[in-house]
Amino acid sequence: MEAIGGTKTHISEEINYNVIDVEESYDGVRLGEVITKEFVEDMVERFKNQKKIHIKYAMEILVMASKLLKNEKSLFRINVPEDRHITVCGDTHGQYYDLLKIFELNGRPSKENPFLFNGDFVDRGSFSCEVIFTLLAYKLHDPECMYLTRGNHESRHLNQIYGFEAETVKKYNGEVYELFQEVFNYLPLACVINSKVLVLHGGIGFKEPGVTLQDIENIDRMRDIPEDGLMCDILWSDPQKLNGLGLNKRGVSRVFGPDVTKKFLDDNGLELLIRSHEVKMAGYEVEANNRLITIFSAPNYCDSVGNKGAFIRFNGSDMKPNFTQFTHAPHPPLGPMHYVSSLYNQLM
Repeated sequence: MEAIGGTKTHISEEINYNVIDVEESYDGVRLGEVITKEFVEDMVERFKNQKKIHIKYAMEILVMASKLLKNEKSLFRINVPEDRHITVCGDTHGQYYDLLKIFELNGRPSKENPFLFNGDFVDRGSFSCEVIFTLLAYKLHDPECMYLTRGNHESRHLNQIYGFEAETVKKYNGEVYELFQEVFNYLPLACVINSKVLVLHGGIGFKEPGVTLQDIENIDRMRDIPEDGLMCDILWSDPQKLNGLGLNKRGVSRVFGPDVTKKFLDDNGLELLIRSHEVKMAGYEVEANNRLITIFSAPNYCDSVGNKGAFIRFNGSDMKPNFTQFTHAPHPPLGPMHYVSSLYNQLM
């Protein structure tokens, strides 16, 4: 699978959603100058009932998200006080009803109950718009209740193949899709929690030796995902059981061994690496002498794998991982990549 780079756009600076009227018949909560808790909760329920938000609000959320996210560093830091916690989730891949199950099990996002979602919000599952709009709306309502890092599927090339483009154009339009691409380019690449835990989507299979957290923070991320380099490795690399670096079966970046994990963490004063990017039957896997955890939060991936989903809660007092596993939730009868197959059938 190739990771193809692309050009960045600034459609958020050009689009004027204020000329769009919201019809009196629209039965959702109206969006004012700020995103209120009432708006977010109404949107969550609309999506649950297979309704959309108005296209004006879709554009407004994405423009607001672009303005917020582009001011974040490529690597940002979170401090969790001793009496607080944070929950880290892996890939959700458009499985909106499983996202709701996470919130049922762990509570809705709030300043007192913050979440970090570690990329791959979209593609494959046919409710990708619902997933990413929900996460962005929480982030805009309160930036301290929702943190987001980019995955390899927050990418124009993969979105064209695995369903998100077709879904977005069908549910909204091409301008909304272009706004999403800009938002994806602004998503940070990594997060450090309490100076101990590094969270990023893929891994640390860096070709260059001696990469530091400062190097990651300095990445010019505001573009589609390149074919090589630090940004590509962060989003595409995978761990392996053998020491050293090796070729990645994905055809992009590399695989890295337990020795690579240990050296990177020790050199950067860290204790643990959290990554996602790979389906795990238990929803998570601990390896590299307990220094690396893969977390995956899309149960019964693609309606066929039969895996559990999982998430991790860290208490600020000790920053030890506490796992919750869960099974998939029922969802409306739209299979994986439904909109791609629908488009294909229309063209045949």
